[in-house]
Amino acid sequence: MHISYRTGAGAALLCVALAACSAGEPAGGSAATAPGATGSAAPTSAAGTPDPGAGPEFTEIARLDMPVAMALRPGDETLYVAEQGGRLRKISGGKVAEDPVVDLSDEVSRGNEQGLLGVAFHPEEDFLYLNWTDREGTTHITEWAFDGREATGRRDVLTQPQPYSNHNGGQLAFGPDGHLYIALGDGGSGGDPQGNGQNLGTWLGKILRIDPRGTPYKVPEDNPFAGRQGAKPEIWAYGLRNPWRFTFDRKTGDLWIGDVGQNEWEEVDHQPKGEGGRNYGWNLREGRHPFRGNGAAGGLVDPVIEYPLGQDGTCSVIAGYVYRGTKIPSLAGRFLYGDFCAGWVRSAPADRPGEGKDLGRVEQLSSFGEDHDGELYALSLSGPVYRLEAAG
Repeated sequence: MHISYRTGAGAALLCVALAACSAGEPAGGSAATAPGATGSAAPTSAAGTPDPGAGPEFTEIARLDMPVAMALRPGDETLYVAEQGGRLRKISGGKVAEDPVVDLSDEVSRGNEQGLLGVAFHPEEDFLYLNWTDREGTTHITEWAFDGREATGRRDVLTQPQPYSNHNGGQLAFGPDGHLYIALGDGGSGGDPQGNGQNLGTWLGKILRIDPRGTPYKVPEDNPFAGRQGAKPEIWAYGLRNPWRFTFDRKTGDLWIGDVGQNEWEEVDHQPKGEGGRNYGWNLREGRHPFRGNGAAGGLVDPVIEYPLGQDGTCSVIAGYVYRGTKIPSLAGRFLYGDFCAGWVRSAPADRPGEGKDLGRVEQLSSFGEDHDGELYALSLSGPVYRLEAAG
């Protein structure tokens, strides 16, 4: 099948064919497999062969149906994992609870990159937030009161109609400032035909920052575009194509954004703590490179990591965390990221990111997770949830 533009969320991250490619190439190459296929994770050397003595081990702790996001509730050791099909599941003591915390499976849209995409818990109050798309494709950020037992009092915090079924973003996370950050892609199709990435009059192609405890929410007074005529005050960062996953460094508060590319380049962007208002370039640029003859505008922020699309089967960057745990000293202070189709996981020093060091493989890597101690997890769209452990 000929594909004229990339159609994947974290690349075709969530589509049935799990396909994402540059123009004219077969979708996904040989690395992607259909949902339900068995994933694998093994430490690898630079040559790609198993090396038990290198880096961490990826230990499977549970298996779910297309897991795409993970979060923890303050004071609760339970892992909460979102399944793309619409259920939020609990993992405790290596066991998956039979009953979901929330079940939106009758309400979510099922196409390509749609469904239940993100989860976050309020850091100080008993509230749960989900990022999901309904049957019409509209993005919802929805809140429930949740005390660890029952989710009640459902309400929508905000909604965003989507012009196309792809590039929905999906990430939710509370920052060190206690505000909720929300990732929205550029609205879809290919090449950002509506110019949303550079348009401050729309939420699409942005990361938003709000206080969700309002009617329906509050805009922080120090948001970079609050009070600016013609700009949406909720916007925190812009010029993004499809920021499928972003994370905060628990030590520094810095923000790391994995922005899925178009035809040629995957990128990771870095934002020092509190420095909102940055323009990451899309669709004037793809990575550090002009897109369709654009890219001459000033004030654009370069990515700190980029790699070519299609090289050895790459298709979609998945941003992880800066490791701040204690069980794997060799990863201390290193930023982890991966690629959905190629399956590799890499790390790079957070203070001088660049080409990463191979740590291992997770087939159909969809997301990373972090627990209260800073230890990391990796999720595979094919089902497994892995914990990173020191090689034994």
